[in-house]
Amino acid sequence: MLLVGCGSKPDPNTAVVLIESSPTSLDTRIGVDVQSERLDMLIFDSLVKRDEHYEVQPWLATSWDLPDSVTYVFHLRSGVRFHNGKPLTSADVKWSIDSAHNGTVITAKSGSYIQVDHVDASDPLTCVVHLKKPDPFLLWNLSDGALGIVPAGSGKDFWRHPIGTGAYKFVSQQQDKDVILERNEESWQTKPSIPRLHFIVVPDDTTRALELQKGSADVAINALEPDTVHALRTNPRLEIQTTPGTIVNYINLNLSDPYLHDVRVRQAVAMAINRQLILDTIWRGQARLADDLLPPGHWARADDIVHYPYDPARANALLDAAGYPRGPNGVRFYLQMKISNTSNPTRLMALVVQQELRAVGIAMDVRIYEFGTFFADVTKGAFGMYALRWIGGNESPDIFRLAYATASLPPHGANRGHYVNPELDQLMADAAATTDRNQDRADYVKVQQIVARDVPTIPLWYQDNVVVHTRRLQNIQVSASGSYDFLKTATLAH
Repeated sequence: MLLVGCGSKPDPNTAVVLIESSPTSLDTRIGVDVQSERLDMLIFDSLVKRDEHYEVQPWLATSWDLPDSVTYVFHLRSGVRFHNGKPLTSADVKWSIDSAHNGTVITAKSGSYIQVDHVDASDPLTCVVHLKKPDPFLLWNLSDGALGIVPAGSGKDFWRHPIGTGAYKFVSQQQDKDVILERNEESWQTKPSIPRLHFIVVPDDTTRALELQKGSADVAINALEPDTVHALRTNPRLEIQTTPGTIVNYINLNLSDPYLHDVRVRQAVAMAINRQLILDTIWRGQARLADDLLPPGHWARADDIVHYPYDPARANALLDAAGYPRGPNGVRFYLQMKISNTSNPTRLMALVVQQELRAVGIAMDVRIYEFGTFFADVTKGAFGMYALRWIGGNESPDIFRLAYATASLPPHGANRGHYVNPELDQLMADAAATTDRNQDRADYVKVQQIVARDVPTIPLWYQDNVVVHTRRLQNIQVSASGSYDFLKTATLAH
């Protein structure tokens, strides 16, 4: 693939960003894939914005009041205009929320606003959201990456030419080829230094590396394999920046499996995996061990949960106690792990885990599928174990409801391993019924302790954010979430 400008002097007004795939939809109400959400954060502004501790802060809403537990009164920033020049008002906020859950657009995000009863645009700069019952995640679901504000009346075809109030405005998109954004000269925010952003879709890891080496592209974030990044470190034309990230890799276990139904077996599997060895060899240190889904530094994260360090002797003892002795061939029983073909580190990890489980008497078959087939099996529970990663979703404690609540069993949520625990359900219900932050944290700490004890999931590691860029792109400051916000403050050397 030859990129625009290949072999010629780079455009001094354009930063070229390599991405692995096209966004599925640049309608902020619809797109849930990583590319859609990260590009949407450049085009649209949300009511509130997450800070480094995953707390929400004012953004388009300068403040909000809670006269009671089911009413939010948002006070909007004055003087904000959409890219088409239209002023932002409460009618736009009302339409954005309403249309995300009333069927105006068909979207997987609709469930995030299921507790919204109705929204009032009481005056141009005041919007009131009335809930059916308390929802502690409303603000999170109105934050950056979740829902941006669109102009009132935006319909089903809005994705063709999205209009927001963000730092960059949409110019064009060619499916599986590129997306072009231009600086919003009338932005209420600090104006970005770079006039134009050209996102080019390059699915192949090797091709992405070559384009960076040639200077045909300026930057790729979290888009190169660890071995590729290691090889590029010797290139004097490139710089590599690594910062702690929030993307968590994990193995999910199907509790409907006759063997994995036993908590002792799940604990044994966790202790049979040498995660540090995998980090050191496959990830080349570009990740950190994880014992939880919430990222470090999160306000709801628990510190006192049970850990499962690498301990094959203990794993063997647990399997013996569970009543699964080794057979004549040394095998206790058979399991299966499914993975997708999109990640080489995941494939290598699965092969290492296969060997490590075999050492404690578990014969594991690794099945590799195209992502669509893999994810279809995952969502319908056709697996023993699978490996995936949470991107963004694990920055909210609502991840525990989504992944483990009984009400979230498919097709109503992501409890794909069929984990059922009434105590956890009650704790999540208690957290949802209060706006007391201390009570919320106490409930979430207990939830994390239960999940760590029962091991429906084996957290593996948090991926670092790895930015590979040419030296002409400077002043890069990457957030833990790995979003494209760094492009708002980066500069191009001339």
